[in-house]
Amino acid sequence: MRIQKAYTATDVHVAGEAYRIIKDAPFVHYQSLQELNEQFPLAYEEEIKLLLNEPRGFAGLNGCLVVPPFKSGADAAVVFFDHNGTVPIKYGGIVAVITVLLECGHLKAKPSNEYSIETVRGVVTVTAVMKDDEVKLVELKSEPCQVVQTHVAVSYLDLQTEVALVQADQLYAIFDKAELPFEIEMENLPDINQWGQKAIEALEGKYAVSRVVLLDHSQKSEGKIKTVTFRPDRYIVRSPGFGTLAACSTYLVGNGDISANSPIENESIFHGKLTAELSAQIETDYEFRFSARGFITGLQTYVLDPTDPLFAGFLLK
Repeated sequence: MRIQKAYTATDVHVAGEAYRIIKDAPFVHYQSLQELNEQFPLAYEEEIKLLLNEPRGFAGLNGCLVVPPFKSGADAAVVFFDHNGTVPIKYGGIVAVITVLLECGHLKAKPSNEYSIETVRGVVTVTAVMKDDEVKLVELKSEPCQVVQTHVAVSYLDLQTEVALVQADQLYAIFDKAELPFEIEMENLPDINQWGQKAIEALEGKYAVSRVVLLDHSQKSEGKIKTVTFRPDRYIVRSPGFGTLAACSTYLVGNGDISANSPIENESIFHGKLTAELSAQIETDYEFRFSARGFITGLQTYVLDPTDPLFAGFLLK
C-alpha cells in the first residue's frame, strides 16, 4: 500500500449522533474564522470526501475542524461541516469538541468548569464538568428560537394535516403524531419512513424547511416528549436533536402545553435522550439550556492510497 495522505481523527457520539474531530488538516492561509469557513468547502473538498464519505464514513457523519481561536478569551475555534460543506453551528459538535479537548489533554481543565468555543455564529460558553478524567456533563445555551407560524395546512396523497413552523438553529416543520396509528418505535420504522417521505414531499417547494419533525407529546405533563427528525434528503437524524428539542420546546411552551419552569426530555426512536430547560424568554423568543454528554468511540488514522478506485468515496442513504 502507498500512502498519499494521512489524517488522525477522534470519533465521538453525542446521544447517538456521530462526530469526527480533526486537528491536523492541511495548512491554508486565513485571517479569521469566517474566512476559513468560507474557504473550507473548496480548500478541503478532498478531505470532506475522504473523511465523511463511505467507506470511511457514512451519510450521517458530521465533521469538526478544531483550530486555534481568534477571539480573545476563547479556548478553541471550530468549523463544523458535513457532506455538503460547512454548517454555521452544531450544538452536538460543541459537546463533542469540548469532550475531546479535555479528555485527550489538549485543553487543561479549569476550576470554574467554564470554556469558550469560537464559531462563525460567535463565541459559545460551555460548562463541562469533569470527574475521574472524564467529561460527565456538558451544558450550553441555544440561540433564540421562535414560532414562525402554526396551523399551516399541508396535503399530499392521503396526508391531510397541519404543521407548525419554528425557527431554531434552522427552520423546523413540526407534525403532531397524535393523529397517526403508530408509535415512534424501531419496530414501526417502515411506517415512520413512509410517513416522512409524504411529509417532506408535502412541504417541498413551499417552505424553506431544513428539518421535518414528528412529535409525540403524549407525556408532556411529565416533561417528556419523543421525536423522529428527517433531513430534506429523507435521512433520519441519528439523535434526539438539540435543534429539534429547542424547536419542539419553543412550540409547546409557546402554546402553554408544558411548563416553562420544568426540564424537557426528548427521546429518540432508539432511546437516546437529551434534556433542555428554558433559560430566557424575551417577548416571543425563547432560549434553552441543554444538558448532554459525549462519548469517545475511537482514535483513528485515516489514509488515502492513490491507487484506490474509490478515493472519493460514496454515499448510500
